Amino acid sequence: MLRHRLARFPLTLSLHRHPSFPGRPGPLLLIIADGVGIAPEGPSNAVTEADTPTLDALLASPLSAQLVAHGVAVGLPSDDDMGNSEVGHNALGAGRIFAQGAKLVNKALADGTLFATPVWHAAVQHGREHTMHFIGLHSDGNVHSSNDQLYQLLERAADEGVRRARVHILLDGRDVPVRSARDYIAQTEQVLQKINEHHGADYRIASGGGRMTITMDRYQADWDMVKRGYDCHTYGVGRDFSSATEAVETMYAESDLGDQYLAAFVIVGDDGRPVGAMADGDAVVLYNYRGDRSIEISQAYEDPNFTAFDRGQHPDVYFCGMLQYDGDKLVPKHYLVEPPVIEHTMSEYLCAEGVHSFAISETQKFGHVTYFWNGNRSGYIDKALETYVEIPSDNVQFDTTPAMKVREITARTIELLRTGTYRFGRLNFPSGDMVGHTGDLGATIQAMEVIDECVAQLIAVIDELGGVLVYTADHGNADIMYTESGGVRSPKTSHTLNPVPFVIHDSLYAGEYRLEAPIGAGLSNVASTLLDLLGYQAPPDYQPSLLRF
Repeated sequence: MLRHRLARFPLTLSLHRHPSFPGRPGPLLLIIADGVGIAPEGPSNAVTEADTPTLDALLASPLSAQLVAHGVAVGLPSDDDMGNSEVGHNALGAGRIFAQGAKLVNKALADGTLFATPVWHAAVQHGREHTMHFIGLHSDGNVHSSNDQLYQLLERAADEGVRRARVHILLDGRDVPVRSARDYIAQTEQVLQKINEHHGADYRIASGGGRMTITMDRYQADWDMVKRGYDCHTYGVGRDFSSATEAVETMYAESDLGDQYLAAFVIVGDDGRPVGAMADGDAVVLYNYRGDRSIEISQAYEDPNFTAFDRGQHPDVYFCGMLQYDGDKLVPKHYLVEPPVIEHTMSEYLCAEGVHSFAISETQKFGHVTYFWNGNRSGYIDKALETYVEIPSDNVQFDTTPAMKVREITARTIELLRTGTYRFGRLNFPSGDMVGHTGDLGATIQAMEVIDECVAQLIAVIDELGGVLVYTADHGNADIMYTESGGVRSPKTSHTLNPVPFVIHDSLYAGEYRLEAPIGAGLSNVASTLLDLLGYQAPPDYQPSLLRF
């Protein structure tokens, strides 16, 4: 499909050589240290608490700047919205700012276009005749979903005659405080009660569990996780409770686990049966708008040839997503809001110019340097010119293995660089983000020290080959690991609003250019800068380069 796109835009997808800078003889390597933002030094900052002489030297160099990685700079509704890996990698790879996730959905809700779609009408019709189910991340973190959007869907469904609905909640504790599920459940119960009283309806929370325990796997790292969620939501498989509040409070008393790690639970009625088991004819709406953790559960509900796990007596439901999460695989087939159309990514231009490149990470972030980088498209743009390498991630809680696969990614990257085949490579080191999300400060410090060790190795190889290394991040996380109030520390597992580093290491640098990041410069300025370093001029619609020659 992407090769076909290239053929459609032969004139648009051409680059001019840079008039004064031909590029270096060696390769250009982009390192994305996922979740490594810039914040003031202090005991909660795993980035500055770690012993990282290589990173310290990079940030102190004259070719160092800070970039905005959240809010409107990456297409989100406001500067109160945290950046995330999806929008960050979209901006990095596309070189422009596109309206993203929450912003797209908010607009479709506000102007009513969502409710005018044939997909919404079909879901409501199934709901009127049977039951309408809503599945999604249950918080106001605005990274994968928004409870406010859920409430608008529920209220509109009731207004349009749906009298029986069930909500299947995935507990967050990652983009929001670690143990905040009770507050969100209380808010949702109030909304459901109001709908029930006003419409004489039967709207209830039916099932749930932690987002890192059920349903929201990504990149096929753990299909068992998806199966646990599917069985929980579909058949009512899980621990039985009389309410979601009882489920959360019971599990809080049993361990110190945060919301994201709580086990699957099911709400049962007075008869002891699940209140939300699905049946033929039901409608199922996945109200998450972010793609990576929505694709697999979508496939489980709608793919007639699904084989990743045994679905049992799979009910014939009408399934739709908030957006289409994969535009190449067309997952899901039915969706409520059109995703951003991201054409003419940096990779498409490089392929049109015949430039050989590679992308590498471990499973947890592999899709970020391929799928998201390429504008939410899976697969190669041109397999003859590109190499994608996925290092399998371990299925563990990542504070138990803070190095993750950073050393393995580094070793394989060095092999690729030394082949002499590739002009451009990009990699994602996931541990600053994935370990940071656990809230474990000590483990995140260890993660940063391994990143430092590996960046030093990569710098040495780039210098040996006469190339250039660029170091940046997609958003913050490890830079604030806890907050403190009244002498009480609370782990912070969410992303931050802090800027991220952007550093160029060029061993052959002789003053040909300087790095100038104007106020407000963000991740979308990176693609033009990389094209400059490769000896090309950026397309005119890209955000401007950070380099001045």
